[in-house]
Amino acid sequence: MPTPAQIRMARAALGLSVRELADASSVAESTILRFETGKGGMQTGTLSKIRETLEHAGIVFLEADDRYGPGVRLKNRT
Repeated sequence: MPTPAQIRMARAALGLSVRELADASSVAESTILRFETGKGGMQTGTLSKIRETLEHAGIVFLEADDRYGPGVRLKNRT
C-alpha cells in the first residue's frame, strides 16, 4: 500500500490538489490530509480507492528495495 509520502508525491506529479483527489476518489479531503500529514491512518479499502484513482491518472507506485525508498513515477504516455 502507498505511504503518505507517495500519495503526496503522486498528487504533485499530477498537479492535483487534495480537493481534486478527494473528488476523483470519493474520499473525504480531511481523510486524505490526515493520512498525508501522518496524523492518522487509513482503512485499506479507502487507501485502495486512492491508489486506483492515482494509477488510473498515470501514476506507478514504486516499492522500496535495499537501495532506494518507496517512490512514484509517471506512466509513459505514447
